[in-house]
Amino acid sequence: MKEFTPVYIPVGVPTFHMESAQDAFIRSCTVLKALDPRFVCPEEKLLSIDALKAYLEPLQPDLIVFQNLTFANAAYMSEVVRKFDCPTVLWTLREPVIDGGRLRLNSLTGAYSAANVLDMFDRHFYYIFGAPEEADLVRDLRELLAATELMHEMRSLKVAAIGHTPQGFGFGRALDAEMMHTFGAELVSIEARELIERAKSYTDAECVPYLEKTAAMTCGFENTPEKNRLDHARLLKAYSDYVRENGVGALASRCWPDFFTAFGTPVCTVLSMLNDEGVAAACEADVYGALSMWVGMRLSASPVFFGDPVSLDEKENTITFWHCGAAACSLARKDTGAVVGVHPNRKIGPAMDFGCEAFRDATVFRIGREFDGRFRIFLLEGAALDKPKQFTGTSIVIRTDGIAKEIVTDSVCKGFEPHFVVVKGRHAGTIEALAGFLGLTVVRY
Repeated sequence: MKEFTPVYIPVGVPTFHMESAQDAFIRSCTVLKALDPRFVCPEEKLLSIDALKAYLEPLQPDLIVFQNLTFANAAYMSEVVRKFDCPTVLWTLREPVIDGGRLRLNSLTGAYSAANVLDMFDRHFYYIFGAPEEADLVRDLRELLAATELMHEMRSLKVAAIGHTPQGFGFGRALDAEMMHTFGAELVSIEARELIERAKSYTDAECVPYLEKTAAMTCGFENTPEKNRLDHARLLKAYSDYVRENGVGALASRCWPDFFTAFGTPVCTVLSMLNDEGVAAACEADVYGALSMWVGMRLSASPVFFGDPVSLDEKENTITFWHCGAAACSLARKDTGAVVGVHPNRKIGPAMDFGCEAFRDATVFRIGREFDGRFRIFLLEGAALDKPKQFTGTSIVIRTDGIAKEIVTDSVCKGFEPHFVVVKGRHAGTIEALAGFLGLTVVRY
């Protein structure tokens, strides 16, 4: 994958106050380089179309920060959009002095000219306003950088659909062309029975490392019947080999009923182990759930929780998210560890069975679709509370910043899918920036 390359384009004309423009140029370069040393910055201000053309010629930007050091007419941005089609941030500088005298920069009028061109070309862009060191502006730049680097990585992402969604779970299905067009990721497909057959072909000896790995990361795995332990190890090897051989970064796996009826052992703990290894692994073949997990894992640099909203407590202002037992072992409460149990409905193991640890800041989101097929994002922030396991399976309790009952009522009425991702940290700003660059609607609670 080509290295992510952010590019700073500071334009202006020499008829304004050059001392103020030079000061803003130096400070802007310093801020951008501090945020990301990979930023490409010119050696001097770009005060003519010829200077702009010469600077742009060798570049291949993945993000453009276009700044009006002074007013510059629409021809400057026209030259940029003629050459590049990538995420763009339009940065207006605050006028340095208002004293009844000369207008020193007039950056804002230049922004209107540049934005008019971007709009005419139907380009998604972000607009920021302020002097280089302002805290809000630096925060915005940091979030926009994270969002665009995520987009860059997504173009090299391979998502695997392992089997089909069960009847009634069609919200998780995806088309390869749709995935590529909207997100830039590649979608590949394989039947669940192919991995089951591969799992059956392994010898007991080949599966020993996978048995040992699971035993080391979990609690109570030894209580699972030996046949199911061995079958789990076979599945873990089959999935691990497939992921490695095909460069898969996220997967959505069919689980019930096939792995109970055709194989006799659930895939839950296999998905748990993959999530701890950095592969976003969703169950019930929910492809866009897996993509949401991958985004959350990249933003937080840690595994995320994938589950259904199953309980609402108005007094605590909480929503409980739960699923059958595929949460990453590292999410488990420290006082219990990653307990292994049985699937809550089929009563066959191994499946994870624990409450998740608390963390002060949490983001809940999902990439989903509206009834007409357009993509949208569900988004809220809150905190993961210190709560024991709520139901058989894995669970996490989120106190929402907004009013929990209103969130549930509105999101049900808006027809959101029943699978959501819980991410450590507050990432709403970056996710909104990502959605803006991708042209997606955001419903933020």
